[in-house]
Amino acid sequence: MQLSDSGFFSICGHSLEYRMIGPRPDQAPTIVMLHEGLGCVGLWGDFPEKVQQATGCGVFVYSRAGYGQSSPVKLPRPLDYMHFEAREVLPKLLDAINVKQHILFGHSDGASIAAIYAGSHQDHRLGGIILMAPHFFTEDMGIAAIAEAKTAYETADLKAKLARWHKDPDNAFRGWNDAWLDPDFRKWDITEQLAYIRVPILIVQGENDQYGTVAQIEVAERECYCPVDVALLPGAKHSPQREAPEATLAAIADFTAHVLVNNGWSRAA
Repeated sequence: MQLSDSGFFSICGHSLEYRMIGPRPDQAPTIVMLHEGLGCVGLWGDFPEKVQQATGCGVFVYSRAGYGQSSPVKLPRPLDYMHFEAREVLPKLLDAINVKQHILFGHSDGASIAAIYAGSHQDHRLGGIILMAPHFFTEDMGIAAIAEAKTAYETADLKAKLARWHKDPDNAFRGWNDAWLDPDFRKWDITEQLAYIRVPILIVQGENDQYGTVAQIEVAERECYCPVDVALLPGAKHSPQREAPEATLAAIADFTAHVLVNNGWSRAA
């Protein structure tokens, strides 16, 4: 497909909104950004532009079904929804946008999806993955924070805030929150996928991340056979792109530069 600066495309029966910054995927290496569990195209703000400027790569951002202006999903979401995104939706999306060389950059749920994809697909186009505030298994403190989000959504102003960005905030919130708070989700664990990843990894995490501890980093360092670089950022919580933007961009730019050199990729096709 010929990508405009923004628009919609159809994948797996859903209309997905997107933005494209910089050179198109058939012209230069592309960083494909996968948002967090309550994120969307709009909630990235101007961060995709900053990533494009810092790396020289094209940057493709989209909202998964149920988020932003994309079409809603049927609720409740199945507990393997991140596996479905990684194994069914993402491969079709990458083909649809005609990607030639890419780096996956995922935040939170998006990081889990990127890890599952990299551990499930032998994709010669993939040069590396950037995992920001990733979760590879559930932790009690993370579940507690998600329960607090439910209270904020039902009794405070979180719903009104999300309604600014999502055309169906209930669909977006419940699709994420109900799945994570399901008792069976305690068994969710994608550690096994890590051993099958064959590209370099950058993990960016805030030292004060309320959804995950450094145990998430430690399991990746222990299980992965590929290089794992870590940027553990003081003072940052679950959104390093907002809480420590300069350090986050510096880590992304440095990692991307190494991926380009090691693969012999050029920023300009």
